[in-house]
Amino acid sequence: MLIAVDYTRLFGLDPQLLFDASTIGLSVLVLSFVMGYLLFDPVKKILKDRSDRIAKDISDAESDKDAAAKLKAEYEAKLKDVDKEAETILAEARQKAIRQEAKIIEGAKEEAFRITKRAQQEAELEKKRAMDEMKQEVIQIASLMASKVVAANIDTSIQNELIDATLREMGDSTWRS
Repeated sequence: MLIAVDYTRLFGLDPQLLFDASTIGLSVLVLSFVMGYLLFDPVKKILKDRSDRIAKDISDAESDKDAAAKLKAEYEAKLKDVDKEAETILAEARQKAIRQEAKIIEGAKEEAFRITKRAQQEAELEKKRAMDEMKQEVIQIASLMASKVVAANIDTSIQNELIDATLREMGDSTWRS
């Protein structure tokens, strides 16, 4: 069984093949124009919108980056100012502490002076009291002696001599103070 194949038709340019090829070509061309008209403009618009959005995102990112850099610089400046302000506050606190220390020391010195002065005054008063007590004792002893002498010798001349001698021994300064 032999099959007869006509090879002339496969590679030959007969009118049917040319018609079919031109019809297919024309259909592809019309379909390309129709599809291009219907799809190319929307796709082109979508691609343009996408590129615009990307450009806007890039621009926003750059502006955000610039704003972040400005904020960073601002915060760094504030941190430097805070450090300076903290140093100033610490310096003021140190000065205040030094002044307070000086006040406390001055107050302690004044209090020590007052205490010393009060102790000296009390010592003077004690000394005066002791002197007064001694005077009283001398007076009592003198009067006791005088009474014994008077009791032994009631002679007025002796009595006058004893009083004079006692007054001379005690001195004028004793009676004046």
